[in-house]
Amino acid sequence: MVDFYDLHHLSNACQSAILAVNRMRISIPKLKATILYFCENTDSKFLGKVKLMKLFYYLDFTHVKKFGSPITFDQYVKLDHGPIPSTIKNMVDNADADPDSSLLADTIDIQTEDGVMMHRIVARRKMTEFDRKLFSKSELQVLEEICRRFGNKNMKFIEDASHEEAPWKESGMCQAIPYQLAAHDSDCQVDVEDIDLAMQISNA
Repeated sequence: MVDFYDLHHLSNACQSAILAVNRMRISIPKLKATILYFCENTDSKFLGKVKLMKLFYYLDFTHVKKFGSPITFDQYVKLDHGPIPSTIKNMVDNADADPDSSLLADTIDIQTEDGVMMHRIVARRKMTEFDRKLFSKSELQVLEEICRRFGNKNMKFIEDASHEEAPWKESGMCQAIPYQLAAHDSDCQVDVEDIDLAMQISNA
């Protein structure tokens, strides 16, 4: 069984990029709520680890295109099968390898079947009103949009879509993907200066 993003199958450069310092700004409760939202609002038969990584990509980069800032602020890395959020990937991998001690232990199970490549993401609990209140109006708007667009699509569909985006096209393989590249796509509603400002504020 092959996990496309298993570190053992990646070059040293890719491994280093993925294991880079944590730049994520989202709280753990909000990260858990985001995963639960995806579990409840997408077709479960298509929600594996690879698709989850792409849903996070579209969540962050769509929010950048509409409002100037990402939601997680995680560092995305370009791999063959599309962009991945490095810190979130590591957390999901930990949930897969050692579910009982994982930070996501109370949120998801990761299930596999013989002869099936997918590592399926399965929620351990329902999303609560407390979870929903962790999101701003703009974040909920983008979550809903992403799930409408990709909820019933398989991994290959969302992977191919991500390869048409400027952030993936204009980044080097195994390199970090700057959020500012979102401004190069025709559907971006903000300027690169707006994105720069958001990133500067986040790093202050």
